[in-house]
Amino acid sequence: MRFLLGGYTADMDGHGTGIGMLLAGAPDDALAGGALGFTGEVAPADSPSWVARHPSLDVFYAALEKRGAVQAFQRTGESSFAAFGDPVPAGEATCHVAVAPDGGSLVASCWGDGRVVRMSLDAAGRPSSPVIAAAAVDPYGPSAEPQVGDLDLAAAARALREAAGAEFAHLVPDHDEAPEAEASGSRPSRAHEAVFLPGGLIATTDMGLDLVRFWRAGSRGLTGVGQVVLPHGSGPRHMVWHPSGHLYVVAELSCEAFVLAPDASGAWRLVGGAPLGAGTLPGDTAAELAASRDGDFLYAGVRGSNTIATLRVRGQGESLEPVALVEAGVDWPRHHVVVRDTLLVAGQLSDEVASLALDLRTGVPGRVRHRAAAPSPTCILPLV
Repeated sequence: MRFLLGGYTADMDGHGTGIGMLLAGAPDDALAGGALGFTGEVAPADSPSWVARHPSLDVFYAALEKRGAVQAFQRTGESSFAAFGDPVPAGEATCHVAVAPDGGSLVASCWGDGRVVRMSLDAAGRPSSPVIAAAAVDPYGPSAEPQVGDLDLAAAARALREAAGAEFAHLVPDHDEAPEAEASGSRPSRAHEAVFLPGGLIATTDMGLDLVRFWRAGSRGLTGVGQVVLPHGSGPRHMVWHPSGHLYVVAELSCEAFVLAPDASGAWRLVGGAPLGAGTLPGDTAAELAASRDGDFLYAGVRGSNTIATLRVRGQGESLEPVALVEAGVDWPRHHVVVRDTLLVAGQLSDEVASLALDLRTGVPGRVRHRAAAPSPTCILPLV
């Protein structure tokens, strides 16, 4: 099976030279449990830290993080790609690209300046016309006003402790009292990911301001339709939409997973959550969040202690239960993907990708099955 690898190049102190290709078993295998092999660069690029594909064309998009731009690539062969047009500026430290299911647009998220940018895609898949969405406002700032979708954080803390159960309740940070404003009076906005949801809704995370914001696309870009405020300092990073209708959010800084859902009016609310596990350490930061093929389990990468957290989805999707925290097999598990019974993990600092077998009964990853050297990998994209 073939995968594209995004990664860091010299402009961000990485060892890569562009987008790479990884093989898991034979190129045409439907499973990813075979031996891993890095076959080299398939397209030169400056720190393509995230790679996404067009839903119907052989066109791919890379977030050029240092350059703050989005670059399109066109597939020219089984393992060859060429730049497709010029890079389109987005914002400082562009770290993620999400492509609309209809292939008509993409949304870039910028960690450095907090920008959320919508770009139009033409019939051939070329991006253009970037439109910057409204900037986020710190819900904990001195001048913040209540927003649609905001939640009472004391209630949120109590709900999280109840959801975590007696064994893990002590791991939930104390959010029962709203914190005082930052000493500087402001915090930086840091957009990190966009996810297209059913019905044309778009969700984005702001790691710096503890927000998940919701949007609809229009002729003039993105229009905000609500937001959910997460606990102060939690740092929402990446998301997974679940077929139950819930949106799961992993918090980079607090190493928690939150559950969001719309109420009867359509406004999104925080309805549950859980810590990633009892084995996370001070200074750990969560990275990617992915679901098992059947949706019964979630997997979160934890950098620092270099582990993978497994959480079980309970109830109708509104509850999460920590199951296990196991070794990731790599240093700094930046990103991972689930391919049926295999978890592929990108080790950014160990310059490698490892594969772990998934126990389909318990959901827990096992020991490393295979590994391959790969330069500063930060994103794994299946070529299916």
